[in-house]
Amino acid sequence: MKAADVMTRQVVTVRPNATIEEAARLMLKHRISGLPVTDEGAVLGILTEGDLLRRAETGTGKHHTRWIALFLGPGRLAQEYVRAHARRVSEVMTDRVFSGTPETPLSEIVALMEAKHVKRLPVVEEGRLVGILSRADIMAALVDLLSERPAGTASDAEIRGQILSEIDLQPWGPRGSVEVSVTDGIVALNGTITDERARAALRVAAENVPGVRAVRDHLVWVDSVSGIVIPRP
Repeated sequence: MKAADVMTRQVVTVRPNATIEEAARLMLKHRISGLPVTDEGAVLGILTEGDLLRRAETGTGKHHTRWIALFLGPGRLAQEYVRAHARRVSEVMTDRVFSGTPETPLSEIVALMEAKHVKRLPVVEEGRLVGILSRADIMAALVDLLSERPAGTASDAEIRGQILSEIDLQPWGPRGSVEVSVTDGIVALNGTITDERARAALRVAAENVPGVRAVRDHLVWVDSVSGIVIPRP
């Protein structure tokens, strides 16, 4: 999937010279937690709820002890004062913007969100904003994909083959020590694992195969060093 497949195309934006009140009202009206700041289609920054948490009006501005204030220095203190008292979006917005293009793979978008700890990314084409991709957009795409899962009509042998193939593909897959059997769509997992976390992974691998009605877990956890059987938590 690409950004264009998931992104919201009708983007609510705000101008850099808009007031903080205007921006906050926009967020509340449209039930969104962030706004791209644009000028003639170009993205200049992002304003989010996080940028408005520390405000003098709500009494949430930062207050430091005298010693801490000396340690932070006047520049940092001045910056905090601006964020708590500024009246214009341009004075509060985050001006370092991470973005993608409509052709950016969704996997790269998610990796960027995780690496930069951001909840939304503007989607830009030829220097102009064409969409925005948020965590909510990705959740919506996930729901659509989950609802499209086909009903299973595979035979027991086909189900077993698919499960074994999936285990073989995974670097954690304990293929040599685990046996899979299928009867009337009910999967039985037998054998040994050397890490308890593999139990859940094997069950998930089986449950995701169309046609599986249930999974029966008979796996035994054996310590890889001592060979001692460890009771299941």
